[in-house]
Parts: sequence; C-alpha cells; structure tokens
Amino acid sequence: MKTHPPMDGADFRRRGKAVMIGSVGNLVEWYDFYAYAAFSLFFAHLFFPGDDVVVQQLNAAILFALSFLVRPFGSIIFGHIADRHGRKMALTLSVALMCFGSLIIAVTPTYEQIGAFAPAMLLAARLLQGLSLGGEYGASATYLSEVAHPNHRGFFSSFQYVSLIGGQLAAVLVLLLLQKVFLTTEQLMDWGWRIPFVIGALLAVVAALMRKTLVETEVFESRVKTAGRKNPLKELLQYPREIALVVGLTMGGTAAFYTYTTYMQKYLRLTVKLDSDQTTMVTAGSLIFAMLLQPIYGAISDVIGRKWLLIGFGVAGTLFTIPLLTTLQTASGPLQAFFLIAIAWVIVSGYTSINAIVKAELFPARVRATGVALPYAVTVSVFGGTAETLALWFKSIGRETWFYYYLTTCIAISLIVYVFMRDTRDETAMSE
Repeated sequence: MKTHPPMDGADFRRRGKAVMIGSVGNLVEWYDFYAYAAFSLFFAHLFFPGDDVVVQQLNAAILFALSFLVRPFGSIIFGHIADRHGRKMALTLSVALMCFGSLIIAVTPTYEQIGAFAPAMLLAARLLQGLSLGGEYGASATYLSEVAHPNHRGFFSSFQYVSLIGGQLAAVLVLLLLQKVFLTTEQLMDWGWRIPFVIGALLAVVAALMRKTLVETEVFESRVKTAGRKNPLKELLQYPREIALVVGLTMGGTAAFYTYTTYMQKYLRLTVKLDSDQTTMVTAGSLIFAMLLQPIYGAISDVIGRKWLLIGFGVAGTLFTIPLLTTLQTASGPLQAFFLIAIAWVIVSGYTSINAIVKAELFPARVRATGVALPYAVTVSVFGGTAETLALWFKSIGRETWFYYYLTTCIAISLIVYVFMRDTRDETAMSE
C-alpha cells in the first residue's frame, strides 16, 4: 500500500468541512426518502383501503420497491452530470429533486378524496425521489472518496453511511416526537403523517443551498475537466469486470441493510408484536448504534484493508442471519430485540461502512460517479428495494421464515465475490 504524508490541522479541517457539508446533504436526502418507510404504518390505510393491515403495508412496500426501479435512470442522469460537469452540480441538483418529491407527498389527497389518483400521485412522488437517490449515492460516494486523505479514505467515506443511517434515524426521531409529545395516534394517522414530509422539503432547500458552497474536488478539476468531457456511460462499458464486481459485492449487503432498516420497523410491529412506542425506540436505538459503528469500521479498513471486513460480513452473515432472525421473532421484549438487532449491525457494518469506498476505488475518475452509481442502483433495485416487499409477501402467505433463507443465500453469493476480489485499498484506481 502506498503511503502519503499525514494530514496537518489545516488539511484536516478543509477535508472535514467538505465531508460535513456533503454528508449533511446526504442525510437530508435519506431522511426524505425514508420518511415514507417510517410513517407508512400511519398513512397506508388512507391510500390503500381495506381491513388487512399486512396487505396495506404490502401495498405501501410495493410503492417503496417501485421507487427503486427508477434509481438506475437517476444514476445515469446524475452520474453523467457528475462525471462531465462536476460532483458539486450533481449533488446540488439531486437534493433539489428530492425536495420536490417530498412536497408532493405532503400535499397528496387521500383515496377517499380522489380515489385511485391518490396512490398514483404517491407513486409519482416516490419515483421522483427514486431518481434523486439514484444520483445521490454515486455522486456522494465519489465526492467523499476524492476529498478524503489517501491514508484515511475508509474513515472519511464511511460518513456516507453515517449520514445515510442518520437520515433514517432523523425520520424515526421525528416520528417519536410526534408520537410522544405533539400528537395523538389518531391525529398522526389522520393528518400528522404529512408533517415529516413538509420538514423534509424545507430541509432539502437548506441542503441545496449548503451544497452550492461546496468546493469541487481537485481530482475532477485536474484529471476530468482538463482531459475533455466524454460520454461516461459509453466509457464505462470498458470496465465489465468492475461492473460485475459492484453487482456481486452489493447483492448480499444491500439485502441485509434494507432488512435491518426499512423492514425492521414493520417486523418489530407485526411479527415481534412490540407496540408502537417500543418499535420506535428499538428502531432509533439500533440506528444510533449502527451510526457509531461506521467510522470505526472505516478506520479499521484503512489499517487492515477492505477485503477482510467484507469477508467478515459475508461469513458471519451466512452463518448467523437465520439464527438471529429466528430468535428475534420470539424476542421477549424490546431490550432483547435491541440486543439482537445490535448483533446484526456488528455483522452488517462490515459491508455498509466501506462499500462506497470499495466501489469508488474500482473506477478511474472520468467514469467514477457513473461506475459507482449505475451497477449499484440496478443491484439495489433488485435486491435492496424488494427486501421489505418480499418479506411481507412471505409473511402474508404464512411462510415468513423463507425470507431468512433468501437473505442468507444473497449474503453467501456475495461472500464468494469477496473471497476472490482484489483488496481495493492496495490495488486502487483512485490515482487514475
């Protein structure tokens, strides 16, 4: 591994400020996106009439999954912008689009008011948010990896998932405040669920203004902009092995991540049978724990390499996913549920903390944003966005445990990729 001169105080502050602004925008984007998942327990009945709560949540989850189908298109659009016109522009535009999607959800009438147009409008808003997220991931991962000090890329880039999980945590905390302080359950289910989307739209405006102050990365200015602006999607086709690696290393990790984030709230409520307050508290506590793990694992990867962390996730995920979820299914209370989810995060963080930097280290600067975003978005659409829908469908047909085996299989397949891939810390394309 090539070493570089250590950071001085001024260098650390400069890089830290860029990471902070980039991460705040990322947090807002993911807050907006996951507010839907956090609050669907309270608004699904207004858009999907019927008496079966599981079916209502399944319908809401289907819309959640459909929003992932457009993420590859978002990755192409915003990856093109990031690789041709700069990381800063792509980041600013993506958060502005997220603002628009949240605002639509906030004002969409219910099924009782406009019939089938209500879920149609909800779907349109989710598709806009999916486009935004499709571009956010690649542009954000690229920006953080390029502003990071070469000796500490794992640590700095881990803040992408700190802010990503932080966005989900923020949505859960807003839910907790509304539940415990400001509104009754009836008010929350009637109209209060709109509040987080109004908050999200306003925060997105602030994030867009903050991102306008970002300094463009030196890598883009020195290697991409000066070399001429070619078609990054066309150039990406020159890297089929790297594209396949992104798909393979993402498959198990994204399925696990969405299981322990978006689906876990429904799992605790519908399967573990915790009440609403307990579900929110356990979800919030586990997300805080997950956030704290990300920079620790990222820093470890700077010392021992990325590959060993990925293998650790793959081995532990393959061995312990079924026992963990089976035990969680019969948890005796919120404390045991939190403990079991915390164990899951100790495992899954081996992937989440470094997956962005691993992908960035696979591609040269001229196609980096597109190369990180597009194969990732396709894989997340297939295996991440569908995790909650698939789990709820298995539950609806009385075969909930089948999902445990499905998730284990996804992780095991990714483990094979981890074993045979190169360690991108040592064999990196970041200098290209």
